[in-house]
Amino acid sequence: MAGKPKLHYFDARGRMEAIRWLLAAAGAEFEEKLIESSEDLDKLRYDGSLVFQQVPMVEIDGMKLVQTRAILNYIATKYDLYGKDMKERALIDMYTEGVADLGEMIMLLPLCPPDQKNTKLTLIRERATNCYLPAFENVLKSHRQDYLVGNKLSKADIHLVELLYYVEELDPSLLANFPLLKGLKTRVSNLPAVKKFLQPGSQRKLPGGEKSLERARKIFKF
Repeated sequence: MAGKPKLHYFDARGRMEAIRWLLAAAGAEFEEKLIESSEDLDKLRYDGSLVFQQVPMVEIDGMKLVQTRAILNYIATKYDLYGKDMKERALIDMYTEGVADLGEMIMLLPLCPPDQKNTKLTLIRERATNCYLPAFENVLKSHRQDYLVGNKLSKADIHLVELLYYVEELDPSLLANFPLLKGLKTRVSNLPAVKKFLQPGSQRKLPGGEKSLERARKIFKF
């Protein structure tokens, strides 16, 4: 019997959080091996665990996978969260990439110089309310189904709901005009596995703030 997936990353959201969300939504238990110093990271690099010398890395099914999208696609395929055919997978990929576009802007916001932060926040709000959120609202409106693709939960729904939580953290009012997205968020959040993941004390990571950023700087030396 294969062991639990083991996640190698530091104690923060970063590029690992979408992987945590997807595993949790699939009902898959996982372990975390936290990288706490640059020496921990160097050890993984020198022992050949990191093909491209970077994390996240996930040990799963006898493999050491890197590159976030590759990891997410493997997990989605393994747990039947990737559509029933090529057309559905193409749509799932398209929506997932849209989520990633806005998610990347939000994830990189803490790295923004203080004198540019307000400008970046304004841009994120504008892109969220005038592009990405209306696009996903219109997808749901177009077919009036519970989920984005094939009326079945997929990784696109999970990634989108994760993003909606981050959008609300920035500004709760941003979702006010998107009732179908709010409905999707409630629907996915109430799935038993996701509901458990959202409870205090789970492996879900909360906003890290300045301490998390400083920890990352020490580990990754930037």
